[in-house]
Amino acid sequence: MTATPLQSQALRLPRDLALITVAIDAVMVLLNMAVRLWPDSPESEQLRSAYALPGVWIPMVCSIAMGWVLSGTIAWCHGRNALERHGAGSVAGLPQPRMRYAAAYVVVLLLNFYALSPLLYDLQLLFMPGGRFHESLGFTSMRAAMPVFVFLQSVAQLIVLVLGIWLSAWIALRGARAGSADVQADEVPGGPPTRRAVAVVAASVFASLQMWSGAAMSRWSSMTQGLDGPALLVAWVVPPLAAFGLAFWGAWLGAAPVFSRVRPFRAVGASVLAFVLVQVLCIAAGLAWLAMAVWMHGFNSAGSLVGFALALVLVYTVLTVVLTRATTRGLYRRYL
Repeated sequence: MTATPLQSQALRLPRDLALITVAIDAVMVLLNMAVRLWPDSPESEQLRSAYALPGVWIPMVCSIAMGWVLSGTIAWCHGRNALERHGAGSVAGLPQPRMRYAAAYVVVLLLNFYALSPLLYDLQLLFMPGGRFHESLGFTSMRAAMPVFVFLQSVAQLIVLVLGIWLSAWIALRGARAGSADVQADEVPGGPPTRRAVAVVAASVFASLQMWSGAAMSRWSSMTQGLDGPALLVAWVVPPLAAFGLAFWGAWLGAAPVFSRVRPFRAVGASVLAFVLVQVLCIAAGLAWLAMAVWMHGFNSAGSLVGFALALVLVYTVLTVVLTRATTRGLYRRYL
């Protein structure tokens, strides 16, 4: 079946939604930075000095980049899901889906920037020295409450990101109707091969969540303090790249090349489930190792610590590949 020009344009919708999402995110970041660093602003000099520090700009740039990867991936999933559910012909009949998506996403980001972010900042001030919770809970309780609040703040921002893209895609793609079974069978969506698309989606979500968890922990931990620029760059860049490669490998093994459709949100679900299981099992393995070391009076030398770190990396590597493969195969089993 030869695709019409409108259908060919509809087949490019997933890619276009991803590019629009990343482009809008980039413009918003640049405008925000320009406003903050404008020479006439009261805190511009202080902010320029802070952003020049490797310990500030490296985590910020890496977090922003991985946020773009996650948002672009989710936007692509919405476009691809619409094609697979309704067919290219139905999607081609939508009135200006790209413009509607862009307009809705801009509104979502503005609401996030001017409503949610100030609210979260005001709540964070309650935990700062001199805040209401600091005076009532005391120093010891505040040390335990602050990390919990920071983690919940990161979770809230992640949820808002996902829901914002979903709302924008719903506004842009509503009105699409599934065609007949024969038409949908002939309208095979374009794009990358199915197996590769499943692996890329799963790996992108897994790596983004890994970076997100690292950024959330870095707000209240001191794991990267004392590192210079190159070492800090390696500490922030290598883990998500390694996580992407391992998750891609696992999802590739789990996605047998016998089904014709990506079903992108199954890949997202498999990746999220694998990520949660990997974190839980790694924490359990680390605690068990520590308990055994304390009981056997280990960790008396630097070699013991290095061995512990290498063992934990090995456990993480194996679990990521095995669990990503298992969750992908499990969620796609009915289509094999």
